[in-house]
Amino acid sequence: MTKKSFASSADLGVKTETLEILGDGIYALTAEGDPNICAVEGEDFIVAFEARATPKAANDWLEKLREHTDKPVKYLVLSHYHAVRVLGASAYNAESIIAHENTKFLIEERGMQDWASEFGRMPRLFREPDGIPGLTHPDIVFNDRMEIPLGGDRGNLVLEYCGRGHTAGDIVAWIPKQKVLFAGDLVEAAAALYTGDAFHFDWSTETLDKVKKYEAEVLVGGRGAVVRGRADVDAAIEQTRGFLTGMIEKVGEVHKRGGSVKKAFESTRDHLGPQFGMWPIFEHCLPFDVQRLWDEFDGIDWPRIWTDERDQEVWAKLQD
Repeated sequence: MTKKSFASSADLGVKTETLEILGDGIYALTAEGDPNICAVEGEDFIVAFEARATPKAANDWLEKLREHTDKPVKYLVLSHYHAVRVLGASAYNAESIIAHENTKFLIEERGMQDWASEFGRMPRLFREPDGIPGLTHPDIVFNDRMEIPLGGDRGNLVLEYCGRGHTAGDIVAWIPKQKVLFAGDLVEAAAALYTGDAFHFDWSTETLDKVKKYEAEVLVGGRGAVVRGRADVDAAIEQTRGFLTGMIEKVGEVHKRGGSVKKAFESTRDHLGPQFGMWPIFEHCLPFDVQRLWDEFDGIDWPRIWTDERDQEVWAKLQD
């Protein structure tokens, strides 16, 4: 059997990026399963949501956005901490960077290790990595909810913590007036979930329940196509929940009978593969997902830090 390339290290093909206008002054960039990114116009400023992996990658997005608006970026919002989501922050020249207090803690606790880990797993996303000036540190943090008045008749942009999920610090951005929700990686639309730093039991229950209660008409997940219409938004949320509950079921069965984490991986892959196996990064994510969930069943609440060495160890143990 041919040995699989590590994570996404062999995925070097260029993805088509598409800017979509979701409403008056509301923009999203999707990229065929690569991380999505968004922006909202205020009366005389922009709120950007997500930062991309490098300043070069962020500037590529900003060039597209500047075809529609030349307003300055006042706030850059980080939905959570993973290197591919934040290290391009310097390109925005934002007045302030906003994140949940848990995200600030994660940056301080594991920022450099996560950077090295993600670069090894997904090198294609790190366009011109030498341009990264260092870790991104938010200067505005909050715990539960924060509102940004957009000015004029645009209403407010609501930033809210829905509970532990993809990480300990994920937040969503909600535009009540137009019922648009930027869900970050709490929801993926036809893209596999990365759960290596997740809290599976919280995410699959209370956290997704809260996301669903927004009753959004348009949802931008962390990856995949923009979802439009109440029924399809709910379906995307439930697809995400189904991925999580399928993992919990299969890993839990093997763990309960005293099996190995490799057996849990194989059982989970067999179970999820028919429905989700064709989704982007499924093969990449699943070994790390299963290892983290196994840790939770072992009673390890706070995710262990991923390093280059640990990445390779888990991959060799499970995926090869």
